[in-house]
Amino acid sequence: MKTLGAAAAKTHFLALLDEVEQKRTPIIVTKKGRPVAKMIPMPQQGKDPIFGFYKGKIKILGDILKPRFSDEEIEEFAKREASHLR
Repeated sequence: MKTLGAAAAKTHFLALLDEVEQKRTPIIVTKKGRPVAKMIPMPQQGKDPIFGFYKGKIKILGDILKPRFSDEEIEEFAKREASHLR
């Protein structure tokens, strides 16, 4: 892990940011020889971890786009429910 004094870190700040991002390694910044800060890379941006979470864990059976009930069944249900409301 690279260690750098505060004055040098201030002078080379943008280059240090690039280095941390590209090499994915932290840099310690010291003040009077004492560690005071740590520059660490952010987690890599990209796909949201929620998407693809179940990939390989579940299995889809059947047609997920096909309606569960036929039009006739839906009409019968609607008529039954309407009769209960009267």
